[in-house]
Amino acid sequence: MRPEVLFPLFRPINTLKGIGPRLAALIEKLAGPHVVDVLFHLPSGAIMREEIETLTPQHLTRQIIIKTQVIKHHPSRSRRVPYKISCLSGDEKLTLTFFNGREDYLRRALPEREERIISGKLEQFSGSYQITHPDHISRINETADIKRCEPVYPLTAGVTSKTFHKALIQALEDLPHLSEWTDPHLIGRQNWPKWREALQASHNPNTISDLEPENLVRQRLAYDELLSNQVALELVRRSMRRRKGRRFEGKDGLITQIENALPYSLTHAQQSALSEIFADMHSDNRMLRLLQGDVGSGKTAVALMALAKCVQSGAQGAMMAPTEILARQHIESIKPFIDAAGLNVALLTGRLKGKKREALLEEIANGNIHIIVGTHALFQDDVIYHDLGLAIIDEQHRFGVHQRLSLSAKGRPDKGGVDILVMTATPIPRTLALTAYGDMDVSIIGEKPPGRKPVTTRAIDIARLDDLANSLSRKLADGERIYWVCPLVEESEVIDLAAAEDRYEYLNRLYPGHVGLVHGKMKADEKDAAMQNFKEGVTKILVATTVIEVGVDVPEATVMVIEHSERFGLAQLHQLRGRVGRGGLEGSCLLLYTGPLGETQKARIKIMRETEDGFRIAEEDLRLRGAGEFLGTRQSGMPVFKLADLAHHSKLLNVARDDARAFLEQDPELNSERGQAIRTLLYLFERDSAIRYLSSG
Repeated sequence: MRPEVLFPLFRPINTLKGIGPRLAALIEKLAGPHVVDVLFHLPSGAIMREEIETLTPQHLTRQIIIKTQVIKHHPSRSRRVPYKISCLSGDEKLTLTFFNGREDYLRRALPEREERIISGKLEQFSGSYQITHPDHISRINETADIKRCEPVYPLTAGVTSKTFHKALIQALEDLPHLSEWTDPHLIGRQNWPKWREALQASHNPNTISDLEPENLVRQRLAYDELLSNQVALELVRRSMRRRKGRRFEGKDGLITQIENALPYSLTHAQQSALSEIFADMHSDNRMLRLLQGDVGSGKTAVALMALAKCVQSGAQGAMMAPTEILARQHIESIKPFIDAAGLNVALLTGRLKGKKREALLEEIANGNIHIIVGTHALFQDDVIYHDLGLAIIDEQHRFGVHQRLSLSAKGRPDKGGVDILVMTATPIPRTLALTAYGDMDVSIIGEKPPGRKPVTTRAIDIARLDDLANSLSRKLADGERIYWVCPLVEESEVIDLAAAEDRYEYLNRLYPGHVGLVHGKMKADEKDAAMQNFKEGVTKILVATTVIEVGVDVPEATVMVIEHSERFGLAQLHQLRGRVGRGGLEGSCLLLYTGPLGETQKARIKIMRETEDGFRIAEEDLRLRGAGEFLGTRQSGMPVFKLADLAHHSKLLNVARDDARAFLEQDPELNSERGQAIRTLLYLFERDSAIRYLSSG
């Protein structure tokens, strides 16, 4: 149960005065459904105002506060002509200009022959001073109401700054005094304020520098959020460690048979990752391990060995991919080696229906199928395993912590449940790995298989598109294949981007019958057919949206053309580049861009040309774009932070991780005074589901 002290913060937004159903819906979309979400919606900038007594040219274009006397109103009889008010500030004339101004309101706010305090941006029009739509009009005795530094918030259509401020002021009044959850020694060392003062100060900056991520107030709030994240993950991790696992024993005959059937020897990095995985499988604890390896580093071979280890101990193994295309590719790539070892492997996807599905489920339930490859369908309620011992999940960033935990339920508790190995080809920066996968052990395959040549990367102006398209004929004559990636599916009227369908028609005119098309709006079987045609060489050029980013392996593909490359994130560009040059031939990646490029876009292309190190690219992507947009979209497995900025607060994350682990060593049940405060912290940041992983339940 949420502690009573937090009840005021978790009231619905519409309990704030002046926030009716329409505004509540808009603010919920902007910040979230509760009062606390308004408090955690921090300012992104500030208006700095200067209080002056005399109008001078040096104040032009600045935000000012000045006393003025209202001389005369000049109402407008036409909507096209603004309503003007002549004023006098000291010896200088000042005109206040209002478009669509309401006369009754303006005469009440600015009565003739009276003085008022005005704030706004000072401009010059026809040689005289002017302020258009002053943002504050106050009586002489209310000058303190105008802030010298006024915070500016990210807003959405329909929510004005004034409305949001009203909601915020009420929310700040409800701020409770909460017990301290952060280590007092750390607070003293960092010179941080208390939580309540920090939140109040974050909405009342005195200078622009108060809004910087490195500011003490922002650091304190970021740390609280990161601590809640790390405590939650550590509780999940401890819960998994407490559950008795199974020891995978038995002679290594199957592993030897599969290793002998492989056309290459495992690299040192693959063997190192395998030894870590096997150590987990030999132990009494359940495995929960992340296997990170760049595109083409050989994760599938490692997964295959782990599956063999599981099966030779008498259990079943399952391998889940995010899409049917990938599931089919996995089964195609591992089947020859599985067959060599005399094992049975089957594919289970959502498309399998009726009697065929029933027959396969029966085979799985009675243990005749040793390895099952598929999509989410593997873990539906009606799929019952004879004895599932190992679940391997490919492209882990699509599944969050809770999905990982729900997989364990498919195993037999009497045998020690299910070991979980998750794999990703998206190199994840260490800071993100800690926040998303802090509950897991990590293995990294840091080298590519021998013989893999580097991919040449070049940036080309879109103006040279025709030359590029015509030059592809040489590659096609040599039997090579080409990916051509576009960012959108249909022509957009708003942004003139090359659509996949238009590019398909253009290339098909140049190379009739040799061009295929695949995009996200196609049906699954149409997509599969287009990919299969490209794989088999029926088509030689595949025009695609980023659906090809994850996974499909075509050894003959040597050229990757990415249109509007300036619109893609670095991690995405790296993933796409990894799809070519996999069959021993040299690959090239051509980044088509539309100039002029901004600094960030130039930096992205420069890094792509400089390195193929996925981890360096991932770190740069995080730095350039921030965590929210990492991986191209806000993926479900990645936590979204409101107060912490991982690009700036990574050092605090390390401190939070160490603090969480050390504290839970002393107080695993969160029973001490600080432990109780940390429980409140978990509820505050809505990570309370982690509380059920406390060993007492």
